[in-house]
Amino acid sequence: MPHQPQPQAPDELDAEAVRTWSSLALAALGRAREDIDAINVYPVADADTGTNLYLTAESADRALDDAFTKVTEGTAPASLAHAVRAWAHGALVGARGNSGTILAQLLRGVADVLGDEPGPAGSAETGAAETGSGALLAQALTRAAEEAYAAVSHPVEGTMLTVAGAAARAAEAAGAAAGTAADVARAAYDGARAALAETPGQLAALGRAGVVDAGGCGLVAVLGALWQALSGQEPAAEPVRGRAVPVPQPADPCAQDEEGPAYEVIYLLEASEAAVGELRERLDGLGDSLVVVGGDGLWNVHVHVDDPGAAVEAGVVAGRPYRIRITHFGDERRRGRGERAQRAVVAVVPGEGLAGLCGEAGATAVLVRSGEVPAVPELLDAIRRAHAREVVLLPGGAELRAAAAAAAEQARAEGVRVAVIPTRSAVQGLAALAVHDPDGSFDEDVVAMTAAAGATRYGELAVAERQSFTSAGICQAGDVLGLIDGDVAVIGADLAETAEAVLERMLGSGGELVTLVLGPEVADALAERLEAYVQHGHLAVDTVTYRGGRYSAPLLIGVE
Repeated sequence: MPHQPQPQAPDELDAEAVRTWSSLALAALGRAREDIDAINVYPVADADTGTNLYLTAESADRALDDAFTKVTEGTAPASLAHAVRAWAHGALVGARGNSGTILAQLLRGVADVLGDEPGPAGSAETGAAETGSGALLAQALTRAAEEAYAAVSHPVEGTMLTVAGAAARAAEAAGAAAGTAADVARAAYDGARAALAETPGQLAALGRAGVVDAGGCGLVAVLGALWQALSGQEPAAEPVRGRAVPVPQPADPCAQDEEGPAYEVIYLLEASEAAVGELRERLDGLGDSLVVVGGDGLWNVHVHVDDPGAAVEAGVVAGRPYRIRITHFGDERRRGRGERAQRAVVAVVPGEGLAGLCGEAGATAVLVRSGEVPAVPELLDAIRRAHAREVVLLPGGAELRAAAAAAAEQARAEGVRVAVIPTRSAVQGLAALAVHDPDGSFDEDVVAMTAAAGATRYGELAVAERQSFTSAGICQAGDVLGLIDGDVAVIGADLAETAEAVLERMLGSGGELVTLVLGPEVADALAERLEAYVQHGHLAVDTVTYRGGRYSAPLLIGVE
């Protein structure tokens, strides 16, 4: 059951106050979400800042609620340190977009101060008295702003960072004057509102559009929730919301080029601090809007690039990247200043190359590593990022059907029309994408894509990890397994020979086009050999080859 906010008495900054702050912040961002999306013009006009902030706050609130549930099952009450750390961790692992990543680092800064405070001797509540001081809250907000600035590769004024800095300075002044925690929270809130109003004069992109900074607008809502949680008083007016209407301006030859990097790449990374320092330098040379947040071995990486594969590869060099999300900006930039697109495609794919291929075709790709299965929140997030009234979802695996259906149901509740095409392989998804018609009727498009996917037989080559019984007999570790439509059909010792055997069986029932998707360790010579094999035995069949990239299987085969 969702936590019901209980306003605290002034200066009572404890675990329950943090829980109330989180709930109120989530509610405030939910109310302002569409307004904030509408004024999102920097760094990319993709109309998703409000959504990203809300999803990040939702992840943080869920983690905090889980932490309270676990504590309730024990004997000791939740401590302030435990609460703020759980809240910050939830934001870190669920951060979305540039603004959400910065919000996650702001919460980490708060946790770095409040999470280290010792409680009174013999007290079960960590710092229930000492950490309630206004001075300590001011210190926490100051640390938050400092860490957020440090996380951004090239800080720009007139943004969410500027608003955070102004809030911290106002909080410090109130704390120095011996103000209560509620006094400090109010000062931070007022300072943030004042700074937000000045952002159009600090950043040309905002000034041209006649709007305030979208990320800063969200931060004002979060700080307003802090003041409400500590004072019990609801802000007199809704936090500065995105109601400004963009003002048409004459063409400016010096205006910022909106064509910047084509992709947004986000992933969680397990790595050392030293490795992350090298990663920052490498990613900084690949693109812009670089934000790396976190610590203690777990990081959230966000960057805009033209080569998403190189950005993920940099993460592999640094440590272990996972929950990788790649978004193509082309459609988002065009939608950013107007309404949602009519229709979009979301495709789950096992490989960086496939993700890039889908992105070039205009689809939103969900990249998965071998053996991973995206959860409902990841699929729902991709549907939201597609930013369309109608979405076609290509799950790419039978094991994803339940999650895809659940994500689609939640998206429908948000007003998005979603159809799930039961693709069981990436090659079926490629076949469906090839006939996708965004200008036709939704029903006809879904029928055509479903028919194309269903008419595509799919095969895959994998290497056995252990001895096992299969539908083709017993395999040993290291054997090459040739799967057709999900079942092992061939067991061999050589990749090329096994691939030829699989192709022969698949083409036995006919076909006009063979699609080959090569894994990262497979040489081009294999594709050449298989193309020659197909041409020799099936003159009327064409062959097309793609690189699946990192995380893809050694070989995927599609026959249409």
